[in-house]
Amino acid sequence: MKTKAVRLYGKSDLRLEEFELPKINDDEILAKVVSDSICMSSYKAATQGESHKRVPNSVAQNPIIIGHEFSGEIVEVGAKWKDKFKPGQKYSIQPAIYYEEGPMGVLSAPGYSYPNIGGDATYAIIPKDVLVQDCLLAYDGSGFYPASLAEPLSCVIGAMHANYHTTPGSYIHDMEIKEGGKMAILAGVGPMGLAAINYAVTRTDRKPSLIVVTDISQERLDRAAEIFPVSWAKENGIELIYLNTGKYSDPVSVLRDELSCGTGFDDVFVFAPVAPVIEQGDAILGVDGCLNFFAGPSNPEFTAKMNFYNVHYAATHIMGTSGGNNDDMIEALDAMSKGLDPAGLVTHIGGLNSVVETTLNLPNIPGGKKLIYTHKNLPLTAISDFEELGKENPFFAELAKLVAKTKGLWNVEAEDYLLANAQEI
Repeated sequence: MKTKAVRLYGKSDLRLEEFELPKINDDEILAKVVSDSICMSSYKAATQGESHKRVPNSVAQNPIIIGHEFSGEIVEVGAKWKDKFKPGQKYSIQPAIYYEEGPMGVLSAPGYSYPNIGGDATYAIIPKDVLVQDCLLAYDGSGFYPASLAEPLSCVIGAMHANYHTTPGSYIHDMEIKEGGKMAILAGVGPMGLAAINYAVTRTDRKPSLIVVTDISQERLDRAAEIFPVSWAKENGIELIYLNTGKYSDPVSVLRDELSCGTGFDDVFVFAPVAPVIEQGDAILGVDGCLNFFAGPSNPEFTAKMNFYNVHYAATHIMGTSGGNNDDMIEALDAMSKGLDPAGLVTHIGGLNSVVETTLNLPNIPGGKKLIYTHKNLPLTAISDFEELGKENPFFAELAKLVAKTKGLWNVEAEDYLLANAQEI
């Protein structure tokens, strides 16, 4: 079977190509890719090329397919997996596999390391490496985009599970955010910050009592508050506050002295690799507070200051997470099946033809997630532009009507219309 895919050949060398996939082996699965969400990690891989730890050194001779936040339908199942998977099943992929025999050893991952699997393709071969690690996950919910966004949501889930707290006189670390504690999500209105708000408020097993979300863009904060209102959080038993730290000469004092009532925060999540934001997070930690540095920097020499007096006398500590595990992916898919809709992460829609330009320019494109429908030929388009474009284009006019039903958010009905009516690639 032929596939069309965006392949990486080296630093900033992405190419949309059509090529023949090999016949699957007994321990492989042929899958149709329907949607892929472009991640900043793909930008890093694309711009770093073979220097990236997950990209093979031989990528110039053996290009890999990019994209790792994808979903679709199973087409053909190898003999060894027929008892577990069936053609027609919808799926999601956990890309953070840990398989010692892959092309990059434990660093191998779909979307970074393999020639025949990646999210920015029309069809892909799911290899044994993914299957033996139980990283192909069946998805029974509505639509395809939630399954594409399960991976980024799993990263947020993993971050909250990875935070920890201690008990005086004990050497046991209690993993998780603090029940009933105070949480700060700094630089928190980007795609991953929005996912963190959504998850922290809607989860039922453990909740903070206070969430303060910061940014320096009032427009982005207002949009976040529209998607996730303060009243909605209150209904779920949480006080939610949006704070523009750019308006204050001393935001640390506002956060710590006023909003946390002087105690500091139990759990602080930093969603931007910016030294002053990290230092702000450290400064607002309470006793036994845990700072999770979630945003991965591209600079290997990146540093920030930390108050080690508080490390010693207030037991403050730091954690870094960059992805979720398989259990986190399963939890993400389960949460979606119970009503958690990740549509608030999506701000742009596009087709496979728009992937190269979008990926290489991702830091310069405002908004949240860029959702790609891989069988479609569609320029990357902001959802907020649908109405204006619809004045001359009936396709966008209809999409504008459909997203208006959900306050301008992408939804399954809009996705169904796109899949039925957008031009094929």
